[in-house]
This record gives sequence, C-alpha cells and structure tokens, in this order.
Amino acid sequence: MTAPFALQRIHHVAYRCREAKETVSFYERALGMRYTNAFAEDYVPSTGEFDPYMHVFLDCGGGNVLAFFELPNQPQMGRDENTPAWVQHLAFEVQDEAALLAAKTHLEGLGIEVLGPTYHGIFRSIYFFDPNGHRLELACNIGSADQYAELERLAPIMLQEWSVTKRAPKHASWLHQEGAVA
Repeated sequence: MTAPFALQRIHHVAYRCREAKETVSFYERALGMRYTNAFAEDYVPSTGEFDPYMHVFLDCGGGNVLAFFELPNQPQMGRDENTPAWVQHLAFEVQDEAALLAAKTHLEGLGIEVLGPTYHGIFRSIYFFDPNGHRLELACNIGSADQYAELERLAPIMLQEWSVTKRAPKHASWLHQEGAVA
C-alpha cells in the first residue's frame, strides 16, 4: 500500500543528552557540525506537562539535522541494557576512504577512542562514542552499482528467510569477504 503523501526528508532526529552545552561543543569540535538553534521550555508543547528542557539542533550537512534534549528533572539517562551497545547508533557518511582516515586521525587527536576502519562489503566505517554514550559511526561507500543492485534484489529474499529461520541467510555471503564481487 502506498501512503497518500510523500516524505521529503528526515526533518531531524532527536536524542537525549546529559548536558546540552557539552554536547553542542563535542559535535562542533569532533564532527564539524554547526549549532543552529535551540528551544527551551518549561512545559512540553505536545502534552502540556511541566518538564523543563533544552532542545538543541545541529546541522549535519545536506539538509540533515541532529537534535538533543537535556532533561534536568528526569532520572539520569541510561541506555537499553537489553540491547548490545553496538546496535543503537547514528551513522554519518563521509566522502571517501581518505576522509574516513582523516576523521579517525582527527578524532584520535581529540582523545576519542576510535574502532576501525571496519569493512562492510559496500562501505567502510569507524566507530566511537559521544559524551552521552551514544555510539557514532562514520562511513564511506565503496560498493559498485552492481553490488548495490544485487543487495536490493536479495533484500526481500533475505528478509523472508530470516523471518522463518532467525539465522543469517547466506545469499549475500560475499558481502564481508574483502575483494569479493557480487
């Protein structure tokens, strides 16, 4: 079924932060994002409940916006302990492998521990954490048009097999074998 409207893009993605000023500083310094605006309210506009917050917005480039909420009256933030730390993350695209390596050097120069580059068949990536404990990924695409087309062709087949077996389908086993071609 097709929706009776078309999405234009993601307006923003919002996460919680421990401290808004520290978070803005990190994303400006570590990733070069531009801090664009903020909303501070004592009452939540959608629910009317009293819950003071600071909502900050950072321009990620390409019309993409990352936002954070600082919620001083709420219990200390945590993460879903039933989900491994590597699962929930934000991934940003960089131009190419040279940019990925430059980013790694830059981040490590800021004292940030970086994992990778990791090979994912159609992209390479590095991983690190922001001051709030959110896992971040920088990725550069390296796949061929044929590889992307093959993955799109296999997607429904793999999803169906997964839904039945809950085991990794082998249809795209070439994906994590460096140097393999679809």
